Amino acid sequence: MRIHIGYVALALGLKKVTSSSTVTYKYYSGLSNNEKLNKLKKVTLSNIQDLEKILDYNVQNDVHFYRLTSALVPLATHPNVTDWNYREMFKVDFEYIGKIIRKHNMRVDFHADQFNVINSINSQVVENTITNLLLLANLFEDMNYNEGKIIIHVGSSQGGKQEAINRFITNFKYFPEEITKRIIIENDDKVFNVIDVLELCNKLDLPMVLDAHHHLCNNEGEDMYNYIDDIFNTWNNDVFIPKVHYSSPKETEFDRRHADYINAKEFNKFIYNMSNVVDRDFDIMLESKKKEMALFKLMDDLKEVNNQLKLVDKTTIKI
Repeated sequence: MRIHIGYVALALGLKKVTSSSTVTYKYYSGLSNNEKLNKLKKVTLSNIQDLEKILDYNVQNDVHFYRLTSALVPLATHPNVTDWNYREMFKVDFEYIGKIIRKHNMRVDFHADQFNVINSINSQVVENTITNLLLLANLFEDMNYNEGKIIIHVGSSQGGKQEAINRFITNFKYFPEEITKRIIIENDDKVFNVIDVLELCNKLDLPMVLDAHHHLCNNEGEDMYNYIDDIFNTWNNDVFIPKVHYSSPKETEFDRRHADYINAKEFNKFIYNMSNVVDRDFDIMLESKKKEMALFKLMDDLKEVNNQLKLVDKTTIKI
């Protein structure tokens, strides 16, 4: 069993580098007509250039799994910004980013923001969600990264869980294929647990993302490890191996907030529990406040916790 461990968006080891610089609509509205487009182009170019620096940094540090920021292009979906043809303007740049990803066999994905709700009872929210998810899907297309996935939660629980799940299925059928072919669904920490999301993913034939921390906060007493094989089987028809989200609670055991770093003893226990119930490779995305620093510290801590553990490279474990 081989496990690549990744991190989210911001590389703290690179000072003054971010691929998430933004432009607020209020600021944009105060600019002259000539300044508006120039500002959007300048910030987007800076984001893309910094993303290239982050990807190069990942290559240097054997990071094979990385979550891209969904804020790469400012005001890309704002309804009042109508002349912002970023796809054509940055076509070559996006293609180059994709070449870096493919050249180094890196796995990258997006996580849709919380305001994207496929099963909302508000039709405008659903329409906005289509617009926002299409942005992410198009970015993957412009990178020529056909494998790219978009993580999302089930969303609204209006009407109760079963009605909400049924509404998700109904709404999802009307989403463009450019989106639906990329969606993967994650259990959350408040409403939709492992059992709920597994049922939904099986009905829609979509891969499921197990979030171990969310399960700790939101379960009905079920043993998570009894479902690992079924969860991983939702990935059987996908080009990628299964992926898992992992974080440590910030303070108390059931704290929903993510800690800065990862508890290496608990992580070591987790991966060995996983190896006891499933025999296949998978990837782990760390959702820690200290980003890649938490990843590097975890790898160092694991050497102390378990000196029998085989480290293939700076971010890869073999059991």
